[in-house]
Amino acid sequence: MSTEQRSILVTNDDGITAPGIRQLVDVARSFGKVTVVAPDSPQSGMGHAVTISRPIRLEKTDLFDGIESYECSGTPADCVKVAVDQILHRKPDLVLSGINHGSNASINVLYSGTMSAAIEGAIEGIPSLGFSLTNYSRNADFGPGLPFIRRLIQRVITQGLPEGTLLNVNIPNPEDGQVKGIKVCRQAKAKWEENFAERTDPHGRNYYWLVGIFKDYDQGEDTDLYALSKGYVSVVPTLFDLTDHHFITNLNTWNLNE
Repeated sequence: MSTEQRSILVTNDDGITAPGIRQLVDVARSFGKVTVVAPDSPQSGMGHAVTISRPIRLEKTDLFDGIESYECSGTPADCVKVAVDQILHRKPDLVLSGINHGSNASINVLYSGTMSAAIEGAIEGIPSLGFSLTNYSRNADFGPGLPFIRRLIQRVITQGLPEGTLLNVNIPNPEDGQVKGIKVCRQAKAKWEENFAERTDPHGRNYYWLVGIFKDYDQGEDTDLYALSKGYVSVVPTLFDLTDHHFITNLNTWNLNE
């Protein structure tokens, strides 16, 4: 397939005006015809939510020079769905989501709107990648990670991905600005240790604010968190099939019909 024929959908969860998506569009445009459909406001932490109780609205924008783009009132997963059905009228050849401001390594893949957009692409059988930078600042420097993003997109185009598999790509933010390379990893065993801080609003009513600390419980040197800590881009091949295939045989010994 020629570059001119290749259709690439770009989306994110930080919103269509976020700096990260502009960086991704600039990389993606050299690989095909890019269409942007992204949320009209930040949708971080939305996971795989879809909109079913209110209308979804699309507005065409001119935010990206020479690129057809739309802001969507829905979630990142909505953006992929509506792009396929109402804008492209076909499945694109590639879905790229990001570049997210903040890590989506380890358990964060389940909460991430960025990754859920890529997962939605994989559900549709479209080769999909989600990109995140381990820096939450709106002024983050995406430059050191861009050559690696370009390389990964090229490899997916030439090598393909197994059906149902997507790539969760996280880019480190080393103090010296030097990214060492790419490590193919497994997802680290980690989680947020959370609680809800109880506070009082100006009207005297109580409310709760989710706070927490991210804890890595994994001592392995083959995980995404370890790779990032050493200055490498982590790449985790990810499935949306959550079946515990190893436990099926054991579960069948429970004699559940007796």
